[in-house]
Amino acid sequence: MTKRVLILTSDMGFGHRSAANAIDTALRLAYPSLQTQIINPMDHPKVPSFYRDNPEAYDVIVKHMPEFYNFTYRAVDHPLTSTLVENVNTTMLIEAMLDILNDARPDVIVVTRENYLSTLWAISKFTRRRIPVVTVVTDLGTVHRIWFNTVSAITCVPNRRVYEVGLSEKMPAERLRITGIPVHPRLAAETRTQAELRAELGWQPHKTTVLIVGGSRVKNVREAAAVLNHCNQDVQLAVVAGGDDALYHDLQQMEWHVPTVLYNFVQNMPQLLKASDALVCKAGGLMVTEGLACGLPILLIDAIEGQETGNVEYVEDHGAGAFITSHLMLLETLYDWLSDGAAGLALRAERARQIGYPQAASDIAALVYGYAVGALALPAASSREQRERKPTEDLRTWLGKFLNDQRT
Repeated sequence: MTKRVLILTSDMGFGHRSAANAIDTALRLAYPSLQTQIINPMDHPKVPSFYRDNPEAYDVIVKHMPEFYNFTYRAVDHPLTSTLVENVNTTMLIEAMLDILNDARPDVIVVTRENYLSTLWAISKFTRRRIPVVTVVTDLGTVHRIWFNTVSAITCVPNRRVYEVGLSEKMPAERLRITGIPVHPRLAAETRTQAELRAELGWQPHKTTVLIVGGSRVKNVREAAAVLNHCNQDVQLAVVAGGDDALYHDLQQMEWHVPTVLYNFVQNMPQLLKASDALVCKAGGLMVTEGLACGLPILLIDAIEGQETGNVEYVEDHGAGAFITSHLMLLETLYDWLSDGAAGLALRAERARQIGYPQAASDIAALVYGYAVGALALPAASSREQRERKPTEDLRTWLGKFLNDQRT
């Protein structure tokens, strides 16, 4: 009988969807007998329209109201606030999630966004059915407590720091696993040498190469490119605008003083990363994780306060990069990295490599497969759970009582 895997994700930020795609690809490659499906529950018609994902509004708030975003992001992690958020999530999503589960009939559920966990926990109480849930945390440092929910058979975390957060939130150690954040299997599959990749890309073969990655959500890309264009070092630049047409146009109008290759939108990021020597980017979990998985020292030119602060700290604490706060600092940091020749960059590259997890998607896929075929067992149900029976009330009546019990 075909085993089904349901992957629940979100389109608020790129990291949730990218992690879902990476796991889905790893499952299809390693376990083709499994049937996989990726769904964003926020797209379901039973979710109120005002509550659905709105990436455009997210972009506006992050860009133009960063202090407000930081305040709300941190406020959500307060114990009282997080309980309220979980209750609201459950109320808004439970009917949609029940429909999704009834249609998909999954043997395993993978979750790459924390907002779904409380709803899945409530559904497990209402239906009295325990489906293995594999939760994948998609931030390197600053993580909300609602990521850690006992509905999860296993919670995959990116590093020791987040593992310790899970323990502090009373998650049993045996239900936490350090895997790294999943990156697309193409990164691990790309084994050509740097020289081979540069030849294919048309880059100069022997110059130190700095890859700059931008996009509509990234500030300071134009300025960073302009500064490095005058860095007076033996470098070449590869600049990706990330589909930001205005940025790409501006880059095309610049007079370049170092060898530079411009791209608007690319689908061969693994090749670009592995052909480069250093990365300049925003402190988003996805890009940082991909850079580390490729062993690239990272110059972080932008970060969302609160959400991405932990990513910055993680990179800096391990000596794998630096957070850049001025044009002068960008020049000084790169000069410092290059001042010792190849050895200086190689040292930082090794530090990046030590905290990168290029095999994370495959490792998580192995866990998912184990739960799907029964090789991995669910944590034992509590004695109370064993005694409880499926409720006879309708969903809304039961949900009201359930949430009231949670508050008390």
